[in-house]
Amino acid sequence: MLNVVLYAPEIPQNTGNIMRTCAGTNTLLHLIEPLGFKLDPKYLKRSGVNYLEYVNYRVYKTWDEFKANNPGLYIFATRYGRKSPDMIDFSMPDVNYYLIFGKESTGIPKSILRGYLDTCVRLPMNDKIRSLNLSNCVCAILYEALRQRNYDNLYRFEPTTLKGPDWINTDE
Repeated sequence: MLNVVLYAPEIPQNTGNIMRTCAGTNTLLHLIEPLGFKLDPKYLKRSGVNYLEYVNYRVYKTWDEFKANNPGLYIFATRYGRKSPDMIDFSMPDVNYYLIFGKESTGIPKSILRGYLDTCVRLPMNDKIRSLNLSNCVCAILYEALRQRNYDNLYRFEPTTLKGPDWINTDE
């Protein structure tokens, strides 16, 4: 199972975007406090659009509480990682993968990262910026994991429950 973990997210729009991505990919979202916003649809709706009801998420008071309740393989997104996401094997079906992302301003504390150096990943980029937007990072790494898993029951075409795969050929 794939999971996205946000450690102390600060910006509600980023979290709303990530919630929408999790809703669209059947990914469980874990939020570790403190949150830089109230977890209220009023604050998140703008980014999550009308999909918040489809988001499966859990909230934890601390990193230790999260760890105690979620055994599996922890993959940390950090600008200090020395592997790219494609270097991680996400294909093992019986493994719970946790894609962990830090707060927008400071990332994941070094005290946590030091115990997991072999599973720290970095999205390759030039030396002009420190990092990409949090919701973009989540999407890029999550979709690499999904690609390796052959997109785990996700539609590769517009489902008939929406406009359907042949909508583009209609005069609507």
